[in-house]
Amino acid sequence: MQIHMKLKTDATFGRGDGVAGLVDEEVEHDAATGLPFLRGRTLKGLLAEECANILFALSRQNSPAHGQCERAAKFLFGQAGSTLEDDAHMHVSPALLPEALRKAVEADVKANPLRLKPADVLESLTAIRRQTAVDEKTGAPEEDSLRSMRVVLRDTPFIARLDFDRDPDEIAKALLAVCVLSLRRAGTGRNRGRGRLTARLCDERGNDITDGCFKHFQQLVKGGAQ
Repeated sequence: MQIHMKLKTDATFGRGDGVAGLVDEEVEHDAATGLPFLRGRTLKGLLAEECANILFALSRQNSPAHGQCERAAKFLFGQAGSTLEDDAHMHVSPALLPEALRKAVEADVKANPLRLKPADVLESLTAIRRQTAVDEKTGAPEEDSLRSMRVVLRDTPFIARLDFDRDPDEIAKALLAVCVLSLRRAGTGRNRGRGRLTARLCDERGNDITDGCFKHFQQLVKGGAQ
């Protein structure tokens, strides 16, 4: 299966450091091509966070679906301190730009290394945003608080591959679809308006299966599906 995402606002998929004299926070990108990406571990963590929120809501409502969804969540994400037998059966690959674009850029960079460099590719897909902290009392910018951050531009698409060491059942697919639908933000500053996105669950061929899986989840919550 796959997760297809599209940025609705600029996003920073930070790598934890910056570039001296250029940006305080750099985005994750392929050093060989300059193409940005989102780490698979980060994406899986975001999905697991949404899953925890869903399970909490089902528990609060005493939903009959809670137990089944809890088992499905364990199948998808595992659990903290789990043994190998209890480990997650879903593996999330990095969210990358579409394959055709990646191959074209990689071929162009290799064929024309003097004309097209990874830094040029990165700059074409990103921008640098600057912000400063404001003193709550005076309303003036705080001294030495100016920071620069590279962002991936809005409308950029990403695709992440999902691999399973065991086939997921319909309940696991339904829960996963709801987690994907619930994913609305990613990256640094996502609680301040940055990194808004839309996400859909697709099959191996890229066909959108979100709505069908979501309907199964609705039936499950109502007690009409197994």
